[in-house]
Amino acid sequence: MSAQPPVPSPQPPVRAAAAVTNIAGRGLPLRGDDIDTDRIMPARFLKAISFEGLEGHLFEDDRRANAAHPFNDPKYAGASILIVNSNFGCGSSREHAPQGLARAGFGAIVGRSFSEIFQGNAAMLGVPCFVAAPADIDRLQGLIEAKPETTIEVDVATGRITAASTVVEASLPAALRDGFLSGQWNPTAMLLDHFEDVRAVAARLPYIRGF
Repeated sequence: MSAQPPVPSPQPPVRAAAAVTNIAGRGLPLRGDDIDTDRIMPARFLKAISFEGLEGHLFEDDRRANAAHPFNDPKYAGASILIVNSNFGCGSSREHAPQGLARAGFGAIVGRSFSEIFQGNAAMLGVPCFVAAPADIDRLQGLIEAKPETTIEVDVATGRITAASTVVEASLPAALRDGFLSGQWNPTAMLLDHFEDVRAVAARLPYIRGF
């Protein structure tokens, strides 16, 4: 009888994800409803074998077509909180869209509403997507357009967003909020942090070791 193949060794240890309790930084206002993932990250960039460098292709087609696109505006360079409108991230479920935003340095997104899949994909990258009332989104976008140097602070536990004298109450699904606060927002990191348990389960499964 042929020898049983060994259970695959884990990848180099990955530390459990850190808790995400507060996000602070300057904002970038992106107006428009139904901005889909193909606009955020055009499909031709999905052929890359890794996510490295995707931040350089965010909104590439929109930016070429519109020189005044906010992602072209140097006054928003280094922004870490994206302020959007309704149904942001709709369309395909490609992870490349939130990957590009996360790699560009965005630590939170605040909007009127999000595609559920996009919100989930962003959460697994440590980027919470908060929902606020339309009037509050308009206030934040207008404030940042007028004063791009304004620092925005987001409290994950309460959903409170503070920008100068403007205070906005936003929401995050309870399960995602609790995951961020406990540091359990990254399923891959959680598995790797307890990989001995994974190996023990795999050792008991005949369809893992029997071929």
